[in-house]
Amino acid sequence: MSLRPLMLLRVFIPFALGFFLSYLFRTVNAVIAPDLVRDIGVDPASLGLLTSAYFLAFAAFQLPLGVLLDRFGARRVEATLLMFAAAGAFVFSRAETLSGLMLGRALIGLGVSACLMAAFKAFTLWFPADRLPLANGIQMISGGVGALAATTPVELSLRLTDWRGVFLILAALTVATAVCVFLVVPEKEGTHSGETLREQLAGVGRVFTNKTFWDIAPWAVAAQAAYLSIAGLWSGPWLRDIAGYDRMAVANTLMGVSLAMIVGYFTFGAVAERLARRNVKPMSVAATGMLTFIVVQCLLVLQCTPLAIPLWLLFGFCGTSCILPYAALSQSFPTHLSGRANTGLNLMVFLAAFAAQWVIGLIINLWPQTVTGGYEAAGYSSGFGLIVVLQLAAAAWYFSTTISRKRSLQATE
Repeated sequence: MSLRPLMLLRVFIPFALGFFLSYLFRTVNAVIAPDLVRDIGVDPASLGLLTSAYFLAFAAFQLPLGVLLDRFGARRVEATLLMFAAAGAFVFSRAETLSGLMLGRALIGLGVSACLMAAFKAFTLWFPADRLPLANGIQMISGGVGALAATTPVELSLRLTDWRGVFLILAALTVATAVCVFLVVPEKEGTHSGETLREQLAGVGRVFTNKTFWDIAPWAVAAQAAYLSIAGLWSGPWLRDIAGYDRMAVANTLMGVSLAMIVGYFTFGAVAERLARRNVKPMSVAATGMLTFIVVQCLLVLQCTPLAIPLWLLFGFCGTSCILPYAALSQSFPTHLSGRANTGLNLMVFLAAFAAQWVIGLIINLWPQTVTGGYEAAGYSSGFGLIVVLQLAAAAWYFSTTISRKRSLQATE
């Protein structure tokens, strides 16, 4: 299957713009956290809950999203939802209380909940299965650019305006992106499902009773939760309190993490596609990356501050391997179920990310603030360490079920 360059751009660019904004919204609080603490007066637990409200709303809409994507197509669903994100950014910019900020943050999470899954759905229609890891990886690069924009550029913009002004600008950009998605993305036969609502709901049941789904999901969920919750909030405070960086140094380091993320998404996507030609499955590549990701987190738990910058760069790079399970699931289900398969996994990922981001804040809050207003090192080690333990348990589950399945297949041959 080949696409004309113009058609390729019409498929990629609007979805890339949406995912750019999604990741910018997701990670911007890592930079503006001190301003929120100063202006609203939130403690670590409240800061974690506020930031993770994005994940909770995002997760809550994933199952309806899967049905909507398979029924109405990616273009219409994403364009509509982005208007909710724009409204959320406006509410966030005007809020004076924690509850107001949480409402805005939740609307943003709801509004960008389709940005990645809509792209993945469109790609399953436009690209052959063996090209999906690379196509998905390229899409993820736009998210890395969004995370990049949420670091030093945001910190510099705070010298010209405040965090409220930043969110007003983001609201306007989100409206423009919604219009772009609706007007530019092409339609294709197969976009709209002919299934009844009952058949679509039955399809959700098929996803959640599939053995392959449950082989892959626990580790994918645990790893993504770690990546999203730490990179999206607690990376910035860690660099401030453990590494001793000032605000600009924190922003610059997070920019480096975002650059590493961009390289990682492309690298893992390209490697997975190349190895697929040699019959190496995407999950094999993902497992290698996610094991390395666990090692990096262990070193962060141990607070190896002389290696702070390389460790965080590796965190950004290796954590991108967590996206490959989506391609693995897309290849394991028929096309008409691909939206529900990926959103089913995404539901679990973002519920876990919500819990992880909040729980890390609760754990950090168990220790009193330092004399400089920061948080105790023991809190970070305990919070990050719990997330590592969960990933190790999930990895053990994946390898045990995979080995068991291979033995069962060999026994029946």
